Amino acid sequence: MIRREVHFGRVVPAFVDRPRNVHAFFRDRVAQAPDALALVDGDRRFTYGELDARAERLADGLVARGVRRGERVATLIGNRAEVVEVSLACARLGAIHVPLDIRQRRPEIAYAVAQSGAMALLFDVAHAGELPDLSETPELAFRVAVGGAHEAGVPYDALFEAPPREPGPDVEEEDPFCILYTSGTTGRPKGAVLTNLGVVHSCLHYRHAVGIAGTDRMVLAVPCSHMTGLIGVMQTALAFGAGLILMAQFKARAFLELAERERMSAVIMVPAMYNLCLIDPEFDRFDLSAWRIGAFGGAPMPEPNARRLKEKCPRLDLFNVYGATETSSPVAILPRDAPIERLDCVGKLMPCIDLRVMDEDGREVPPGMAGELWIAGASVVPGYWKNPEANATAFTGGYWRSGDVGSMDADGYLKVFDRKKDMINRAGYKVYSAEVESVLIDFPGITEAAVVGFPDPVLGERVAAFVVGGRADEEDLRRHCARCLSDYKVPDRIVLMEEGLPRNPNGKVLKARLREEAAAFVRR
Repeated sequence: MIRREVHFGRVVPAFVDRPRNVHAFFRDRVAQAPDALALVDGDRRFTYGELDARAERLADGLVARGVRRGERVATLIGNRAEVVEVSLACARLGAIHVPLDIRQRRPEIAYAVAQSGAMALLFDVAHAGELPDLSETPELAFRVAVGGAHEAGVPYDALFEAPPREPGPDVEEEDPFCILYTSGTTGRPKGAVLTNLGVVHSCLHYRHAVGIAGTDRMVLAVPCSHMTGLIGVMQTALAFGAGLILMAQFKARAFLELAERERMSAVIMVPAMYNLCLIDPEFDRFDLSAWRIGAFGGAPMPEPNARRLKEKCPRLDLFNVYGATETSSPVAILPRDAPIERLDCVGKLMPCIDLRVMDEDGREVPPGMAGELWIAGASVVPGYWKNPEANATAFTGGYWRSGDVGSMDADGYLKVFDRKKDMINRAGYKVYSAEVESVLIDFPGITEAAVVGFPDPVLGERVAAFVVGGRADEEDLRRHCARCLSDYKVPDRIVLMEEGLPRNPNGKVLKARLREEAAAFVRR
C-alpha cells in the first residue's frame, strides 16, 4: 500500500508498511535467521548473528571515541568486511557514513573529508599513502588503520575493546544515513545526503522489481563506495537476509570462479563487466546454474550478450536499472516480462517514484515527447551536504532535475536518451550519444564505447566515437553504424583505444577529457 506523505517539505509517495530505519531492517533479518550466512570476505565468513554482534561492538568503540548521532564517519576501505561493519555500526548510532573510493587521490580525499566535516576516518593501510595531512582535515578527531598496523591511526581491533555504550536516541527515518559524493565531472563533487527513508525505499524497490530473497547469494563486484555497491547490493542483501559475497577487485575470471564456488544467484554490474565475462575463452566451463538475477545499468546490454547469458543460465532474468545517486537508485527497472518492442526502454517507474518530463521552460510535455526528467519520491535525497547553491540549481518544486533527456510513453515505459550536456547538435539534428554507443557496443568484440561532439565551423558539431576492444577498423565500424542509424548519427571520427576509456573514481566515463581530445580533430 502506498500513500502520500510530507517529508522534507515535499509531498511524496511512500510505502505504508516499512521499517523505521536501515538498522531496523537489518535487525529484523538477524531476529529471523541469526545462523544464516550474512557475509563472505575471502576466508572470513559471518552469520547474521555474528555480524550483528561485531557491528554492536564497533558502535561501542566509535561512541567511546566521541562519535554521536549526526557525526560523520569516513571510510577509505575497499570491498572488505570492515566497511560492512562500519556501515551497520553507523546505522544503529545515527552517525553518517561517508564512503570514499579507494581509487581517489589525496586532494580528492582531503576535500571530501573536510567538506563533510568527518570526525573519524577509517582507512585501509594499503591506501595510507593517499591520506591527507591533518592540517587539511581540521575537524578530523581520529583515524583508524584497517588491515594491519600503521602509525597514522589506531588499530581497528582496538575499537572492539570499548565497554558497552549507553542507549542513545532512536534514529529517525529522515535522519541522514550516508553522504555519497557525486562524480564531479565538472567542478567539485557534491555530497548527496541519502536518508534512512530513502535507503529503506530503495531496498523495497529492489525487492519489488527483482525479487531479492533470503535464499539468494549476492556478489558485490562493484565498489562499495558507489551507490550501486553500497545500496543496490550491500544494503539490499542485508535487508532481506541474503548472503553478501565480497569481491575485492573485479576480474572476469576471478568473478566466474567466485560465482561458481559460492553458488551466486544475484549480482548488479555494468554491461562492460558482463561483456568481459562473456569474452573469457573458458566462460562455458563454469557452473552458473544458480544465477537467477542479473541487473545492470549505466549503458544498454547488447542483445547478443543477453542471448548468450540466457542460453548459459536458463534461470537468469536480466533487469535494466535506471537510477542515480540523488534518487538513492532505482527510478525505473525494465520488468522481466517486458515485450520485445520495449527493450529500448529502461523500464517502468518504481511504485514510490514520481517523474515528470519537462521542456526548457519548465512545462510538462505530452507522452512520447522528449524532455528533461524531473524526479521526486521518498527515495530522492533532500539535498547536497552544505551546498545551498547546488540545491537551488538541482531542485525545483520538490523535484530533482536529473539533467537526463528522456520520454515516457502512454503505457508508462521510460526511455532515457542522453545527458543534456552530452546531446550533440549536428546541423540542427539532435544526436543522443547513448543511442550511438549502444549500436557500437553491438559490434562483435567491442566492450566499451563513448560518443562525444566536436566543433565544426559549418555543422556546429560533428560526432566522434571512442571504442575499446575488437579488431575492427574505423570503416568497418562506420558501415555497421550506417546500417543501424540515420546518416547524421554515424560517427565522423572513430578512435580505436587500446586501453579502457578514461573514468573518474566512481567509474563514470570522463567525457570532458574525450571532448578535449576530439576538439583536436579540428586543428589537425
